[in-house]
Amino acid sequence: MSKAPTIEVITVPGPAGEIEARLEMPSQDAGEAIAVICHPHPQYGGTMDNKVVHTVAAGFRDCGIPSVRFNFRGVGRSDGAFDGGRGEMQDLGAVLRYVAERLPSRDLWLGGFSFGSAIAARMAQSVPNSGLVLIAPPVTMAYFDDVALSPASLVVHGDQDDLIPLAAVSAWLQDRERETTLQPVAGADHFFHGQLRILRNLVVTHLKERPAFAPVRSG
Repeated sequence: MSKAPTIEVITVPGPAGEIEARLEMPSQDAGEAIAVICHPHPQYGGTMDNKVVHTVAAGFRDCGIPSVRFNFRGVGRSDGAFDGGRGEMQDLGAVLRYVAERLPSRDLWLGGFSFGSAIAARMAQSVPNSGLVLIAPPVTMAYFDDVALSPASLVVHGDQDDLIPLAAVSAWLQDRERETTLQPVAGADHFFHGQLRILRNLVVTHLKERPAFAPVRSG
């Protein structure tokens, strides 16, 4: 009999102080990978409890992969204040160091929704061959300037996104030579209202087709 999934409240030491986070363990941990998922823009209500972030974490859980969600500096109980993406990159780095110590020698998936996808994509450039799941990436905004992609990345985007047009994402991906899967979701807006089940299934399908990638490093 498998045990029930668990969610552990954790605190990660970060460059701006403590980082509030959650470690979600699936009922059957395959022991091979770990996912770290970044939330949308802190100045527009983004937190680790965002429903899209929850949905992505659930997709990883369905595949037996633990995940860590965390609040960027200045959000929830995380110390500090919004830093325009620079400090948020440092926050993610601190979480990755924690993960490498807590669950060592696992392959790494980085995920993010909207602003969080920009932070995840930037960090992936420093972790070669990490798996990457980007939901509604804001490719028309400065956060995505000079961002490359990890091999075999998944990009999910609504065809009714009124903030970032699907055509802009398609054009942005055409400039990258990496193997990337773009999954448009018919009828979905930027926040995937009413489409979360489809989003979760797309994440699960991609994970099953793309086994783990690069080991988490503590350095």
